[in-house]
Amino acid sequence: MIELLDRLEDRFREVETLLGSPEVASNPRKLKELAREHKSLSATVEAARRYRKLLGRLDEARTVLAETDDREMREMATSEIESLEAEQSTLEEELKVMLLPKDPNDDRDIVVEIRAGTGGDEAALFAADLFRMYQRLADSHGWKHEVLSSSPTGQGGFKEVIFSVAGDGAYGTMKFESGVHRVQRVPATEASGRIHTSAASVAVLPEAEDVDVEVSDSDLKIDVYRSSGPGGQSVNTTDSAVRITHLPTGLVVTCQDEKSQLKNKQKALRVLRARLLDAAMREQQEKMAAQRKSMVSTGDRSAKIRTYNFPQGRVTDHRIGFTLHQLDRVLEGELDPLINALKEHDRETRLSAQTGVGA
Repeated sequence: MIELLDRLEDRFREVETLLGSPEVASNPRKLKELAREHKSLSATVEAARRYRKLLGRLDEARTVLAETDDREMREMATSEIESLEAEQSTLEEELKVMLLPKDPNDDRDIVVEIRAGTGGDEAALFAADLFRMYQRLADSHGWKHEVLSSSPTGQGGFKEVIFSVAGDGAYGTMKFESGVHRVQRVPATEASGRIHTSAASVAVLPEAEDVDVEVSDSDLKIDVYRSSGPGGQSVNTTDSAVRITHLPTGLVVTCQDEKSQLKNKQKALRVLRARLLDAAMREQQEKMAAQRKSMVSTGDRSAKIRTYNFPQGRVTDHRIGFTLHQLDRVLEGELDPLINALKEHDRETRLSAQTGVGA
């Protein structure tokens, strides 16, 4: 571990030096990358320095024990050694977790896309429930959220809603939410009281910055048209809605929530950049099959990841077999128990994989 910590501190000092260089200061992309790396290394380097000091104190106590015949001094040294060894064991476990490869995107803001799946109007209502749940989660963490695009239904649901969340650790907290969410409940329109199963898909994308994804104007086809509301009725008398097609990939993004064509275009470009960054990340992950197998899935958007069962008041995450009988609280945004269980499972799996490789 000491050799690994040495390399870590060397890299930390190297990053600090690079951040102060004129070459990096004039390169926005490199500056952003190094600033993120510096932030992610800081806590680990601090823990590593505490670990070195602890080892130094432990050596001193052992030297005292070996060289003195004084009974009182030996008792004090023995007691200190026991205390320091316990502290060493705890700190080593913390460092093992800290030294796991970090997702460089964990501190990014995010774009969340929720789409109604099977289940008709009930699925659209469930998509609205998920949207409110994530809004409340964001509020509880002090994050800002903004709707970028939405397709509401007349019953208060959403065929699709896309929104951004800005705040420290947003992607690291919500990245495991990607996938199919299933709901089991009696719809308000069901007279017989029969339980229906509906679904909605969630995609959590790290928000791209201008320096992450280069989008050339020549690669874009931009169409404008009049906004429409539920049922197709016109809600605007000007051509403010925007549809952007990224010609190289065929990705299409529409936005009509704002009355300003410029604002709709800006929001659509944010979604487009996030999707392009996500596509690049997914391609990279596919090339790292071994690493992907050691993590909780964040990429398979067709995988059923969670069930919200209203009759039993429970929420079950199928990836880790974790169940909470607190459905009402979860829908109020109290997702931290679920999220923390997923993070812990991910850490334990990666630690086991790391131990297995080193064995």
